[in-house]
Amino acid sequence: MKRILALACASALVLAGCGTKGGGSDSGGEGAGGVQTDVGVTDSEITLGVMTDQTGPFKNLSTGITHGNELWVKDVNAAGGICDRQLKLRIVDHGYKADTAKTLYPQIEPNVLGLVQLVGSPVTAALSGDLESDEMTTTPASWSSELLSNPYLMVVGTTYDVEMIDGLSYLQEEGMISDGDTVGHIYIDGEYGANGLRGARYYAEQHDLKLREVKITSSDNDLTNVVTGLRGQGVKAILLTTTPTQTGSVAAANKALGLNVPILGNNPTFDPLLHQSPAANALDKLYVVASSVPFSADIDKAREVARKYEEAGFTEPPNAGVPYGYAVAEVWGTVLRKACENKDLTRAGVHKALQQTTSAETGDLVAELDFSQPGAPATRQVYVAQPDASVEGGMKYVKPLFESEDAKGYKAPHQQ
Repeated sequence: MKRILALACASALVLAGCGTKGGGSDSGGEGAGGVQTDVGVTDSEITLGVMTDQTGPFKNLSTGITHGNELWVKDVNAAGGICDRQLKLRIVDHGYKADTAKTLYPQIEPNVLGLVQLVGSPVTAALSGDLESDEMTTTPASWSSELLSNPYLMVVGTTYDVEMIDGLSYLQEEGMISDGDTVGHIYIDGEYGANGLRGARYYAEQHDLKLREVKITSSDNDLTNVVTGLRGQGVKAILLTTTPTQTGSVAAANKALGLNVPILGNNPTFDPLLHQSPAANALDKLYVVASSVPFSADIDKAREVARKYEEAGFTEPPNAGVPYGYAVAEVWGTVLRKACENKDLTRAGVHKALQQTTSAETGDLVAELDFSQPGAPATRQVYVAQPDASVEGGMKYVKPLFESEDAKGYKAPHQQ
C-alpha cells in the first residue's frame, strides 16, 4: 500500500506538488488538451476518493453505494473516459468513526480531485472545515440539510428533514394519521437524527401533531422498552431516523406488543438483510422515504444497473445503495464534463462547474437535481417504498416521486 501511495504521490508531483493544501488553480498548470489541472488529475487519469463505511453500522448500504460508483467508472472508462482521461477510485474505510476519518483524510486528500462518496453525518461534520479549506467538492452519503452550509458539499437527493415532511404527508394522505394525533419519533443522537427530527417538528407544527421524541445512541439495538413507552402514550405512528438494526427492533416490537402502527423511516433506516432477521415477519408496517429508487425499480436505467451489478459478480446482496451510487457518479460525470468544457479540472474549476449545474441526468435513478441555489436541497421530491422480500434489493415502490405542499413551503436552515 505504501508503494502505491508513493507512486500516486510522485505522479501528482509532476503537475501539482503532492499534498498541496487549498487545491486551487494557482497550484497547478496546463495539462493535456489545454486543461488546467492541480490535484488528482494527470494527463491520463482523474482520481476520485471514496471514504466509506465497510465495517460499521451502515456498511451494507455503503458497500452498495461503492459498487454503484465502481459500475459507473467501468462504464465511463469503457466509453473513453472524461476529458480524454480514465477515471480511478481511491477507497478507504473509516467504519463510521469520525476520529478514524480525521486520520485517513490527510492520507487520501493529496491524491484525489474530489470525493465521490463520504459516508456519515458525524464524519462529514468532522471533515467539513477541511473540505472547505481544501476546496474539495464532496458528495456526502449523508443527507442532513445542515451540511448545505458548506458550498463544497454536493448533496445528491433531498435531505432528512424534507424526507420526513414528505413521508408524514404520505401517511396523512393515506389516512394513517390525522391532524391532532400523537406520533413518536425515535432518532439517533447527532446530526443525522436531529435533522430528521427537524422535519418531524415542522410537520407537527403545521398539523397540530403531538410529537413524542425519543433520543437514542447508535449502539442502542434493543428498542423494545422504547416502543412499549410509545404504546403507553397512544402513538398513531412511529418515525425513525435510526440504523437498520434499530429499525428491525422497532418493527419486531411494534408487532409483538400489538401496537401495529405505521412506521416511517428516513432512507438509511432499511437494509434488505432485515428480511433475514428476527424482524422479517414484522416489516409490513414500514414505509421508507428517499429521493433515489429502490434496486428493483421498474425503470430502464435501474434495470440496466441491476443487470450490470449481476454481471459484475459482486457477492453482496444488492440494495438501494447500488442505483444511488451509480446516480451520484453520473452527477459527477456531468460536473466533470462541464469543468472540461471550461478547460479547468482544478478543484476550484470543479466547484465552479458544480455551481453551474442546474440539471443532472441520472436516468431517473434520483429525482431531478438543481445545485444552483445556495443552502437549498437540490430536490424536495421523494419516493415511498416498502420492504418486499420477493424482489431484488428487498424493497418495492408504493408511491412514485412527489413533493408535498408542506415540503414546498419548508425553509431549510441555510437556505438563502
